[in-house]
Amino acid sequence: MDTTIDLVGKPELSAFPDQPPTEGLSLIFLHHSCGGQLLADPGMEQGENCIYQTSPNGGGLRVRLTQSGYEVHEASYGSRIGQNTDHFDWWPKFRDQMSDILACRHQDERLEPGVRNQIVVFKSCFPNNWFESEGLPPGNPRGPDLTVNNARAAYGALLEEFRKQPKVLFVCVTPPPMAFKPASQPLWKQFARQLLGRGHPGIRAAALAREFNNWLKSPQGWLRDYPLTNVAVFDYYDLLTDQGKSNFSAYPSGDGSDSHPSAQGNQKAAEAFVPFLNRAVRRAELARQPSTPTHE
Repeated sequence: MDTTIDLVGKPELSAFPDQPPTEGLSLIFLHHSCGGQLLADPGMEQGENCIYQTSPNGGGLRVRLTQSGYEVHEASYGSRIGQNTDHFDWWPKFRDQMSDILACRHQDERLEPGVRNQIVVFKSCFPNNWFESEGLPPGNPRGPDLTVNNARAAYGALLEEFRKQPKVLFVCVTPPPMAFKPASQPLWKQFARQLLGRGHPGIRAAALAREFNNWLKSPQGWLRDYPLTNVAVFDYYDLLTDQGKSNFSAYPSGDGSDSHPSAQGNQKAAEAFVPFLNRAVRRAELARQPSTPTHE
C-alpha cells in the first residue's frame, strides 16, 4: 500500500523495503483503549483492561503483525507498566521502568529471563490533543499544563532514554484526533460566537494538535538533532484526519461524536502500519540482529 506516512529521520523510510523481517522480532505495545481497539479483530468486545481480542472498532493489527512474524505483547490499564500513557507520563515511565518495559510479556508479567522486546510501540490517547495553548518555550517536560511547548519538552526529554537503547526500535504512534462535537447551544448563540471570533471551543485545540503532531513527525521537528535510527513516528493522527482534510477525526465511532476511531479508520491504520514498521525495522537494522528470543 502506498502511504504518505513516513519515518522521521535520515534517510527516509521510503528508501527501505517493506517486506517483513526474515527473523522474528518481539514487540511490546503500551496503549489504552484506542490502541487496544486498533490491535483487536472486529467483533463483540472481548477482553479486559483495554486489551481486547475483539472489538466493534477492531482494526485487526495484532493479526497482521503476527502474520508478518512479530510476537506481540501488550500493557495497558491495570498494570504498573501500562497504567499511565499521557504525554507527561512517557519520560518518567521510560526513565524509571525501561528494563521492565523491555522484559514485559503481558501487563506486568515478564518474559523468560534474559529475553527482551526489540520493539516498543507507545501511544497516548485522544484527550492528549485537547491543548490549552501554545505555552511558553522551552516548556516543562513534567507539565502539568497541556500546552504545545510543554509537550515538546516532554518528548525532547524522552530521547535521552532512547539513546541509551540503540538496539531497540521505539515507535511513537501519534494520538488519534478528536471527533468534532457540535456545541449544544441554540443556533443564534453559535452564530454570535462566530461573529465574535470565538468559534467552536475545540477548533483552537484541534489546530494546536495539528501543530504538535506535525512537529513530532517533521524532519525539522522532534528528531531533528537525534543521531540514531532507533526512533520512528507513525502518524495515526494524520491518517485519521484523511491526511489533513480537517483537524478532526474523519473516522469517529458511535454517533460520530466519539473520538475512538471506527473499525474503518482502525483497519486503514492497521493496513498502513505493518509496511511502515517493516521499513522502520530495516532502517534500524533490527532485521540483522538475532531472532527472538534475544538474550542480553
